[in-house]
Amino acid sequence: MTDFQEFDARLEDWNALRATTPFSGLLVGNGASRAVWDDFGYDSLFENARTVEEKPLSQSELSVFDAMQTRSFEQVLGALKTTSRVNKALAVSSAAPRNRYYAIKEALINTVHTVHIPWRLVQAASLAAINQELSTYPTVFTTNYDLLNYWAIQHQPDAISDLFHGTEPSFDLSASAADKTRLLYLHGGLHLVRNQDGTARKLTSTEGTLLGSFAINNTIKTLDDVPLFVSEGTSEDKLKTIRSSDYLSFCYDQLLSQHDALCIFGHSLGKQDNHIIHALRQAQPKTVAISIYPRSAAFIQSQKRHYAKVFEGIGVELRFFDSKSHALGSPQLTVPVEV
Repeated sequence: MTDFQEFDARLEDWNALRATTPFSGLLVGNGASRAVWDDFGYDSLFENARTVEEKPLSQSELSVFDAMQTRSFEQVLGALKTTSRVNKALAVSSAAPRNRYYAIKEALINTVHTVHIPWRLVQAASLAAINQELSTYPTVFTTNYDLLNYWAIQHQPDAISDLFHGTEPSFDLSASAADKTRLLYLHGGLHLVRNQDGTARKLTSTEGTLLGSFAINNTIKTLDDVPLFVSEGTSEDKLKTIRSSDYLSFCYDQLLSQHDALCIFGHSLGKQDNHIIHALRQAQPKTVAISIYPRSAAFIQSQKRHYAKVFEGIGVELRFFDSKSHALGSPQLTVPVEV
């Protein structure tokens, strides 16, 4: 399919497309999460934290974001942690930055609870279906930081590795099995935290809960555990956060090396994702198959034009398929949002 073709509204069936083209990679975006739980369709976690019913961000907390000119929780929490440590070393009161740290983290936790699907509503069959689909690719990239993929791995851990190993799971390439699918969180996750030295660690579930009460709840108890996920800000800010983490940098570099056929599911590749677009244009995968939800003929054509512009001029073959024909877009996965 050429960059300048006049696009029609036809979409391929994913299963037929997959039968003729081997895909070594899958890039998953917010559309995959919304296919399960529509409340994942919020515009901004930061804006939600300003208005969440229980302990929203106060003007004092908002002033920290403004001072740093960012909407990234990870960057702000990291800066407050550092400030608190420096103040303590200089015998200066660290109460103010420490209090702001905990207040921002609590607002973040409360906000996540308002938009995240409750564990009690997640069906084992849905997790098994997600796990089965992810495990068909050698590498899965995701920009989602919710817990759906984490829960899917926990449901059946033998086929997929997130590259975290040990009793207090840390990022460790040496312990990875070559025959397992690699699941790479390009923007981190709610179950990941940044250690003081910049390395990443995975929070583990307690027996029987599978993080139903959210791993991020555990991080409020200690100053050291800054949640490692990139939720807000410009593409430049996101890349800055990515490059400050050994784990996130590795994931991003793997995307830069994705030269074989790639399936993109539920990802808009908008201007906030310029760092992802840059990586894909650098990688130049031979074929890119992109999911489109068939809202209308005009919508399908508009989406095709958008993606063609994203990949214009680099010789990538674009294929477009009906998102509902893909296992991650199956209507059977959808859980009605509680009112």
